[in-house]
Amino acid sequence: MVRVEQYEVPEGLYYSKDFAWVKIEDGKARVGITDYAQKALREIVYAELPSKGTEVKQGEPFGTLESVKSVSDLIAAISGTIVEVNEEVQSNPEMLNDDPYDKGWLLLINPSNIEGDLANLMDFDKAVEWHRTQTTTANQE
Repeated sequence: MVRVEQYEVPEGLYYSKDFAWVKIEDGKARVGITDYAQKALREIVYAELPSKGTEVKQGEPFGTLESVKSVSDLIAAISGTIVEVNEEVQSNPEMLNDDPYDKGWLLLINPSNIEGDLANLMDFDKAVEWHRTQTTTANQE
């Protein structure tokens, strides 16, 4: 785990520029939002997630998160079929603020193009650099 300013960036994950993370587990992809995303949203009060069996496509919206500040689309980091939805996040969306990389995961996906999709994501080193760029830009505003 590395901290970039106040944001945690764990090793062993892939990251999208849409503030999602992907962890590969036994050929499946566990997906969630980054620490950066949950801190930008602040207090998350509602999570709208798709049902098990739904197809998602990399780069396309699949749900929304509502905070006291705004409503944000969730953008798929990887394509495939949803095999599990974290129902606990839907009933306790504050889990996303408390633990975005463990208990606050969103979906487990059976990927349809894992190699191609992972090639479009950032590995740990690229994600650390990208977070540095994001925090530098945010600090200048």
